[in-house]
Amino acid sequence: MLNTLSRWNPTPSYLTTREPLFRLIDNFFGGEAAANGGEGIANRTWVPPVDIQETEDAFRLFAELPGLTKEDIQITLENNVLRLSGERKLEKDVKKDNYQRIERVYGSFARSFSLPHQVNSEGVTASFENGVLTVSVPKAEQSKPRKISIS
Repeated sequence: MLNTLSRWNPTPSYLTTREPLFRLIDNFFGGEAAANGGEGIANRTWVPPVDIQETEDAFRLFAELPGLTKEDIQITLENNVLRLSGERKLEKDVKKDNYQRIERVYGSFARSFSLPHQVNSEGVTASFENGVLTVSVPKAEQSKPRKISIS
């Protein structure tokens, strides 16, 4: 019987062959580039989440836009399509500040929403508080539901 000692490796060999795949996926989603000075940050797409609520009188949209000011946001309404757009800018020079990792996404965004009913474009209101944009689009009088009595 041969009496040799071998070092035990707790990582199975099939896991070590997956490392190049993980690196490829990380590079694709910006992880490696972000860790190496932020290159590739502008290439990622930022799509802020939006909740849409319909009430009897209006449509209300709530968009999460952290880090923006109201001057960074544009809202348009044309042909029953509400469009939100803007840009979150990277304020610091990442190459000088020695970041280890950047996961927040910067750049421009645009979201468009087709509203299902005629709306009153003159009555649209918007407010921006604590990073949440709230847009209220009132329905046009002819599109509001009305109760019809039977005679």
